Amino acid sequence: MKFASIRVVTRNFESLIAFYQRLAGFDAVRLADEFAEMRFEGATLAISSEHLIKRFNGGAAVAAANRSAILEFEVQDVDAALERMNGTNASEAQVVMPATVMPWGNRSLLLRDPDGNLVNMFSRPAR
Repeated sequence: MKFASIRVVTRNFESLIAFYQRLAGFDAVRLADEFAEMRFEGATLAISSEHLIKRFNGGAAVAAANRSAILEFEVQDVDAALERMNGTNASEAQVVMPATVMPWGNRSLLLRDPDGNLVNMFSRPAR
């Protein structure tokens, strides 16, 4: 079995795409109206409008209702990643937890995406 992707369902398709494009530093692959993929090394983040879920999946998922999952992205430099997120042409990312060294050694920063999903940008300690 291959873990293929995680899909985030949204009512704010364009703002969610813009957030994750800014985070990644590359463009989403738009496969259909209101459906796109961010193809990261090792994982894919799919983004779908709630409209498509209602149409094709009987409303099985509800946009902006997550309070249990955290999307995690390993970066080389947490501060540089946050700076990119808060670039001059972007609205400032909502920081939930400032960069903190966790007990297991990772330096971690928690943000919220436009739908309120938690996003962890972290770097591993040098080994």
